[in-house]
Amino acid sequence: MGRKNQKHRVSQSMPMAASVTEEEATQNDNQKQAVEEERESFTNAMTLVNASVLPLALKTVIDLGVLEVLAKADPDVGLTAAEIAKRIPALNPEAPVMLERILRLLMSEGVVYCSHALFDEAPMKYRLGRVGKYFVRDDSGVSLAPLMALAHDKVYLETWSNLKDAILGGKTPFNRAHGTNLFEYSARDARFSQVYNTAMFNHTNLVFKKILESYSGFENLKQVVDVGGGIGVALSLIAFKYPFINAINFDLPHVIQHAPPFPGVKHVEGDMFKSVPKGDAIILKWILHDWDDEHCLTLLKNCYLSVPADGKIIVVEQILPIFAEITAVSRDKSQHDMISLTQTPGGKERMQNQLFNLAFSAGFKSVRLVSYVYHYWVMEFLK
Repeated sequence: MGRKNQKHRVSQSMPMAASVTEEEATQNDNQKQAVEEERESFTNAMTLVNASVLPLALKTVIDLGVLEVLAKADPDVGLTAAEIAKRIPALNPEAPVMLERILRLLMSEGVVYCSHALFDEAPMKYRLGRVGKYFVRDDSGVSLAPLMALAHDKVYLETWSNLKDAILGGKTPFNRAHGTNLFEYSARDARFSQVYNTAMFNHTNLVFKKILESYSGFENLKQVVDVGGGIGVALSLIAFKYPFINAINFDLPHVIQHAPPFPGVKHVEGDMFKSVPKGDAIILKWILHDWDDEHCLTLLKNCYLSVPADGKIIVVEQILPIFAEITAVSRDKSQHDMISLTQTPGGKERMQNQLFNLAFSAGFKSVRLVSYVYHYWVMEFLK
C-alpha cells in the first residue's frame, strides 16, 4: 500500500503539459509571419538605400580588368584574390583583401563564383560567373562593359540630380543639366560622343547577333535602311549574313563621321525628322524610346513614305507590362524607362497598345510581334 501511495504522489507532482488551442496556434503563426515580413521589408528598404554600391563595385572590377583576368584563368581551378592582384597588377599590399571584399559582394549576383575546401585554411578561389561573362569581351571583342561606362559617365550622372527640379518646374533633366538634349550635346562633346557610340556599338552587337538567330525577316529584301543606325554595326551583321542586301546606315553627321567602313554597308548622313532614305524595309532599333509621341509620329510617317506598298518597318523595342511586377525583367524594363525619362528628349518605354497606336496613326495597316530576344521585341509595322 505504501508503494502505491508513493507512486500516486509522484504522478501528481509531475507538471501538466499546457494545451494550445487552434486559435492560439494561428495567432503565433501570424505573429511569426508578421515578424518575418517586417524583417524582409526592412532588408529590402536597406537594399534600396545601398543600391548604388553594387554597380559601383562592379564598375571598379571592370575598370581594373579583374573579370578579364578571371576569364583567362582555368575555370576548373580559379584564382585567389592575391593571384588576381598580381595580374592586375596592384602594388598596394592591401589589394588582395580589398578585392576579396568586393568579390564577396559580386558573388551574390552571380558575377563571380568561388570555391573553398571545407576544413581547409587555403584561401578561396574565384572564377567568372554566368552574369560576369557579359562584361568580358566575347569572340567579337564586345561586351556590356562600355554600356556600364556610359550609365556611370559624369554626363549621365549629373542629369539625375536634376530629376526633382524637372518634375517640379519642367524641361527634361538632361536639358536642365547640360543646356541642350542628349543628341545635340553629343555633337559638341567628342569625349562623351565616343563613350556613347562605343556603348551602342557593343550593346547592339551583342543583341543583334542574337536577333539574327531567330528573326528571318531580312531574307527576301533587297535594300534595308537602318535609321539612327549609329556607326553601322547592326547592318554589318545583316550584310554579313545576307550579302545580297544593299545596306544603308543613316544617322546624324557627327555620328557618321566616326563610322568605320563595313563590307556591303553605305553610310549616309541626314536628319530622320526631315526625310529618310528609301528601302524595302527600314530598321528602327531603340529609336522610338528616345522620343516623345509627336517626334515618333513624324519619324514613322517619314518611314512610311520611304517604303513600297508591301514594305515594312522593323522595330526593336522593349514593351512595358501594364502593371509593374516584382521580377528582374520587369525591373530592368522600368529602369530603362527611367533612363529614357532622365537622359532623352521626351523619350519613354511604351506598352504594347501605345506602340500599336503610333503605328496605326502613322498609316500602317497592321503590326506583327515576330521575335522575342533577351527582353526585346522585334516587331514589324506593315504598310
